[in-house]
Amino acid sequence: MPSIPKSSGQKRVMIIAGEASGDAHGAHVVSAMKRKDSAILFCGIGGPALKSAGVEILIDANELSVVGITEALVKMPQVLKSISLIKAALKNLRPDLLILVDFPDFNLHIASIARKFGVPVLYYISPTVWAWRAGRIHKIKKNVDHMAFILPFEGEYYTRHNIPATFVGHPILDYYASVGESLIDRLADHSLTVGLLPGSRHGEIEKNLPAMLAAARQLQDRFPGIRFLLSVAPTISRDLLETYVGPYKNNCHITLVENNVVDIFQNSALVIAVSGTVTLETAIHCVPMVIVYKVSPISYSVGQALIKVDHIGIVNIIAGEGIVPELIQKAVTPGNIARTAGDLLDDPNQLARIREKLASVRALLGEPGAAERTADIGLSLLYKGLSFPQA
Repeated sequence: MPSIPKSSGQKRVMIIAGEASGDAHGAHVVSAMKRKDSAILFCGIGGPALKSAGVEILIDANELSVVGITEALVKMPQVLKSISLIKAALKNLRPDLLILVDFPDFNLHIASIARKFGVPVLYYISPTVWAWRAGRIHKIKKNVDHMAFILPFEGEYYTRHNIPATFVGHPILDYYASVGESLIDRLADHSLTVGLLPGSRHGEIEKNLPAMLAAARQLQDRFPGIRFLLSVAPTISRDLLETYVGPYKNNCHITLVENNVVDIFQNSALVIAVSGTVTLETAIHCVPMVIVYKVSPISYSVGQALIKVDHIGIVNIIAGEGIVPELIQKAVTPGNIARTAGDLLDDPNQLARIREKLASVRALLGEPGAAERTADIGLSLLYKGLSFPQA
């Protein structure tokens, strides 16, 4: 297949990732593109990962990352300022390609601005048009040149609307490519270890961790030998979680695990996790889980009115059935969490069935290499249709 023409000149790519996960995924795409054309200049919105990958950061992603409607309202001035700055950058720099990573409310607006300036748009990680606000598909069709989607069932939506799109696989597989089904048997040995994954945002911690810890205390009474591994995400200070754990130190066996969620997966028979990408990571490791999800009343009311799927956990959505239990909003109580988790721990056969179904979910996510495949699409758009070999 043809390589990049040496005489094509230096290209400029703008990339926008407004959250930590998008920052990491976007950085892998940038690195993959640079391996094939080291002369490309990158700029945009991102965090430490994109900066390390060589992107000139115009706006720090931390200024934009929000969870829930209440926090979005607080950060609205920064969001509007960022839109203005990016609009000016698109107008003045006229990049040869704009790569948008997830972050749909912001990025779909930016896509419409890019269209006005004639900048091609590659969107990586599709907005969840299948879950809520389905009308966004029309904005995508109008303003996005190619969608690189990561969930297997999303393709039908783009085919139906005649939008150029490619299933690139889930980027999370690049982090856990070596995880295999052999882990299923190993996990079965950790019958009295439970992982606690309270999220990576302060709002998630505040709304969900107190009930999770109180549930852990109840489980300690039911299973005297039980121990808990509490994940400390890179975005959360250990001191903050210590303040939550403090009241339980003398009557509950809780160990904080910093920046190493894999350790928790490898040593837990069950995980109690706040709904989010981490539940997919849990599924990839074939660890049964209880999903909890509590947000502000305003955010929940709006979501309840708009969301059109039967499940909130991405694992259950991909599976098309409720393979792991979900506790949502008012159901997120210590008693409900403890009872649901305890009943699973008391039923080894059910845990085994869940592990098998989680292995099936993992198989649906495709193969590692999402960033490489997305980079190839980006290069094809950048060089007007030239083909590039798959890595």
